[in-house]
Formats: sequence, structure tokens, C-alpha cells
Amino acid sequence: MMLSDVMEDYLKAIYQLQRGREDRIRTSEIAEELDVTSPTVTSMVEKLEERGLVDREKYNGVMLTEEGETVALEVIRHHRLLEAYLAEHLDYDWAEVHEEADRLEHHISENFEARLADALGDPEVDPHGSPIPSADLEPPLTPTGEAVSAFEEGDCVVVEEVADDDPEVLSYLADHGVEPGVELEIVEVAPFGMVTARPDDADDAVSLPDRIAEQVRVAAAVEPDC
Repeated sequence: MMLSDVMEDYLKAIYQLQRGREDRIRTSEIAEELDVTSPTVTSMVEKLEERGLVDREKYNGVMLTEEGETVALEVIRHHRLLEAYLAEHLDYDWAEVHEEADRLEHHISENFEARLADALGDPEVDPHGSPIPSADLEPPLTPTGEAVSAFEEGDCVVVEEVADDDPEVLSYLADHGVEPGVELEIVEVAPFGMVTARPDDADDAVSLPDRIAEQVRVAAAVEPDC
């Protein structure tokens, strides 16, 4: 099935919005995710429905069909493998790889994908900690982490995943040592929407405004060093 890049982008966006949810995805959510108008989304969703890639209920939203999910997972696998390759082998900063992978993800062959995975040692996550779908396109497990803002002062947590779509946020986090696998001590949770955390082995704490804290997914440390 030949699909346009835009169609694949819509399927990927719907998949990411569906993750961990059981309700349907509304047109307004897709419009916000892709920064397009609601009428544009409605038109594209109708085309995807005609191809059997989404199940649409008028006024109630959409969900991916099994075929639509398979397409979305393949695009996501391409994207995240490309991010990993760009970061590990071409010395791209993790703040740069998302946009580059967005441009390339629609245009690589399955042979190239397999070679990427082999060159990387078949990784399970990309540089931002996001799970990479397996070669057989089984959906990855829904991450168990929560936003760092959900924890309390004194808690010790481990960074699992960081949203990859804002280069400025990624640069800020990297400059302060907040990356997947790093342990954080929650120093302060301010009532006005600011979390202060100290990465392990760092002398200084980092301030995470609400907008940034919501994009850092963490889990409680099993053997905390905090």
C-alpha cells in the first residue's frame, strides 16, 4: 500500500496520542499534535478511513485499525532507529536528531532498516529513551514512568524517557545532565509549577518549569543513591 508522507505522519500521531489510552482520539487533539486545522484533519481522516487505516465515529473520534497501527509502528521504528544511528554514529546532538529523522523516516527501505538495526546492535530504545518497536512490529510496552512533576520532595527517581520534539528543551536538559538513565533527587516542588532536581554526581540542582517537567518521564529508583 503506497501512502503519502503526510498520511504516515497522521497515523504516527494518532498512535502516539492513543498510547496508554482506551478512548478515541478527537480531531482537535490531532490538529494540535500536527499543528494543522481541524477541517484539514477531518479531510485526511476520511481518506485514511477509506483505506481501512482508521476507524472513525462521527463526533466521537478515531482509532487506528490493526493495519493502521502496523503502518504507524513501522514509521516509528524507522524514526527511532534513525535517531539512534544519527546520535551514535554521526555525532548528532540528541536535540538535532528528531527533525532529521522526520525527514528520512518515510524513505528508507526495509533492507536499510535491517542494516541500521544490525549496526546499532538492535537497540530497545532511542536516544531519548523512547521504546523502538521490534522488527516484527509488535507494539512496545507502554512506559510505566510518570512526569517528574508527579513526585515529591526527597524522592529519588530515574529518568526513563524525554519528549523529543522540542530542541530547546532537549538542549537545556542535556546541559544540566538530565538524560535517560540518570538518577534525580527531587529537591523542591514549588506550588507555582516548578520542580527543582539534582542529577546524581552533580553539584548543582536544575530548575524544571512545569512545561519541561511534564516532558521528563521518570520512575522511582529501585536502589537509590540519593
